[in-house]
Amino acid sequence: MNKINKSIELFKEAKLHMPGGVNSPVRAFKNINGNPIFFKKAKGPYIFDADNNKYIDYIGSWGPMIMGHSHPEIVKSVSKQLQLGTSYGAPTSIESTTAKLIKKCIPSIKKIRMVNSGTEATMSAVRLARGYTKRNKIIKFDGCYHGHVDSLLIKAGSGVTTFGLPDSPGIPKELAKQTLSCEFNNKDEFLKIFNKVKGDLAAVIIEPIAGNMGFIPADKSFLKLIREKTSQNKSILIFDEVMSGFRVSLGGAQEIYKIKPDLTTLGKVIGGGLPVGAFGGRKDIMDYLAPNGPVYQAGTLSGNPLAMAAGSKLIKLLIKNNPYNALEKKANNLLIKMKQLFLENDIPLSVNAKGGMFGFFFSKSLPKNLNDVVATNDKSFSSFLNKCISEGIYFAPSKFEAGFISTKHTKLEINHTINVIEKILKKGI
Repeated sequence: MNKINKSIELFKEAKLHMPGGVNSPVRAFKNINGNPIFFKKAKGPYIFDADNNKYIDYIGSWGPMIMGHSHPEIVKSVSKQLQLGTSYGAPTSIESTTAKLIKKCIPSIKKIRMVNSGTEATMSAVRLARGYTKRNKIIKFDGCYHGHVDSLLIKAGSGVTTFGLPDSPGIPKELAKQTLSCEFNNKDEFLKIFNKVKGDLAAVIIEPIAGNMGFIPADKSFLKLIREKTSQNKSILIFDEVMSGFRVSLGGAQEIYKIKPDLTTLGKVIGGGLPVGAFGGRKDIMDYLAPNGPVYQAGTLSGNPLAMAAGSKLIKLLIKNNPYNALEKKANNLLIKMKQLFLENDIPLSVNAKGGMFGFFFSKSLPKNLNDVVATNDKSFSSFLNKCISEGIYFAPSKFEAGFISTKHTKLEINHTINVIEKILKKGI
């Protein structure tokens, strides 16, 4: 069992300087009543904490480390750019290089705008949709987290649900009224809300594969209905692929479902894990952005050369290797063996995976929406997660988060994970 004395001391110090001792709420481990682990380095499928404990990492900085931590070619690319400067606040050719690579992989994106985070990407995409359509209302779905944007922090998943905050204080009621949220994978509820507001509906935004209420793919017929209705209504369909983009396939969830959104948002994976985001889509919509059009969006660090150097190299590696079938096979190998062990111990477990993304739930059947996830067993999940982490297996510290696997996870890491889980279950959770 790992001792985390330095992490405990570092957390005490951090709480003197930062709210809750963290710069992002899920990191506080409140959901599993644990102490956050403070890390100092990472390599391949492993991360190492302040006490020099080694963990098999199934988070991968929430997905972008799909080729493993500290990949030598990505490190080399960033190091080379580092010698040339960290930021110019001016255009560089590497922005176009990265944009072309993204467009090659995601054909629905005809033009793209780089920003600094997934939150900024969704915020900007919603503003653009409202400006382009000259409408106000947005429809989202319960449990889909689109960043801490005022317009979208309504019945969000991820950290919001983890901490029991259904809506965040600080959002004006007038603004909240412009966003309507309905149950994920519920056609009837969507149609009811859609028909009520379609005259003023600017956009529908959805995670086609949700990664912020655990891992829950949308039903294809559900997405097809949304695409059909938004097209008929001349409303914008936004696929939030901040989590699923370049994790589930080279072309994201939209490639898997064969459904073309009007706008797509992407996150840190396109910067190889460095702070970055982007939104892109139809040329006529994107050209409504300044300086071509009247919708304003800007950022000094947008298209930062370090992030573009890392991201362009990662995407080139993904195009060259196309690891998604192999990743899914690895994830399923882990999950099927996990499920078998749980079954032998009379504990219900449901599992699912797509590409490098996966999820498991303490439930007999796979959840289809946020309410299903909420109903899964909290106590067992919390106990299991803490015991895994103490034994060097680093799963996401919340049942509302997806897991991620990398190309560097081998049979060695997966078999070790299964052996640890078997030992934990024998002792009881």
